[in-house]
Amino acid sequence: MGTLINAHIVSAEQTWERGYIKWSDQTIDEIGPMEQFEQQDEHVIDVAGALVTPGLIDIHIHGGYEVDTMDADASRLRRLSESMLQEGVTSFFATTITQSKEAIEHALAAVRDVIEAQDTTLLGIHLEGPFVNVEMAGAQPAEHIIDPDAEQFRKWQELAGGHIRLVTYAPERPGARAFEAALRESGAIGSAGHTSATFEDNKQAGVKHGTHLYNQMRGLHHREPGTVGYCLLERGVMAEIIPDGIHSRPEMVDFAFRLKGADELIVITDAMRAKGLPDGQYELGGQPVIVEKGAARLQAGNLAGSVLTMDAAFRNIQTYTGCTVEEAVKMTATNVAKEFGLTTKGEVKPGFDADLVVWDATTHVQMTFVKGKIVYEREEQK
Repeated sequence: MGTLINAHIVSAEQTWERGYIKWSDQTIDEIGPMEQFEQQDEHVIDVAGALVTPGLIDIHIHGGYEVDTMDADASRLRRLSESMLQEGVTSFFATTITQSKEAIEHALAAVRDVIEAQDTTLLGIHLEGPFVNVEMAGAQPAEHIIDPDAEQFRKWQELAGGHIRLVTYAPERPGARAFEAALRESGAIGSAGHTSATFEDNKQAGVKHGTHLYNQMRGLHHREPGTVGYCLLERGVMAEIIPDGIHSRPEMVDFAFRLKGADELIVITDAMRAKGLPDGQYELGGQPVIVEKGAARLQAGNLAGSVLTMDAAFRNIQTYTGCTVEEAVKMTATNVAKEFGLTTKGEVKPGFDADLVVWDATTHVQMTFVKGKIVYEREEQK
């Protein structure tokens, strides 16, 4: 058993200014105000008023710390999982990039093996490409882009052990309707991204998720709202946002927040292997990437993912939008858990996994817990 006491607990549904959290067998048993706390035979950690939130969830991350999903290396994926604990990330979807079919298959097999071992924070796969629009390739290697192919997806989902949870694709391309049916059959969610789809294209497809809002999607126009307008205006559509101040100006992050609210935005990093490393030359999808002053770009200048960390994203979304901590928790944890049926993740409440982040007064991570176990503790806290 374990207990945190004197915690400022913030979840999506309820807040305790000074409360406690008890857990046993990896699961939260009890939460309440300190005046109701009764110590039993348990290990007690006094966090002295620190903010405690659910663990953060990143569903769009290619890599970091010199690791990339496309390395197709189980040991490297484990290292990525471990490295992100310092960011407060307690669950993530490994994200692929457009590449040869063989390279994607090797990556899917490696991720499947790690997920099924059930000993990391890796919970699913986000297949970004190759089923996108070459006109909106961005950093997706154009030579490997193909139209949506239902049979190819079924083959890959079988290879992945059913762990593909999210698929970025172009709804306007030939084959999209059959492709969407294959996604639904498998339980995966289709996401409009790297797309020139009009508002009506997205409406016809029934799109419910948008990949990195604003970036590489048909923009907002007063006579054709485009994919951006669709993601912003349609209720029930979850829109990803990268709050790094580079992919979108802070004012445009706030614009999205004002239209969507905290219930329909999902904070992501879209991070690549240079996250957590110095500026320099790296690689994404077999392409050279130059990282300078926090921006990752191809030699042609296209943005190529980010080096954003989830803890920085948690801080930035509050700074850019003025949202409450409760709203930030929704956008970094709760919304994802609800959308993808992660029924024991994303909230601090009885019956949920004891995946917790303890933050200092400047909203930097002090400690991370996964299923009640301290998996990261900042050096000066030890």
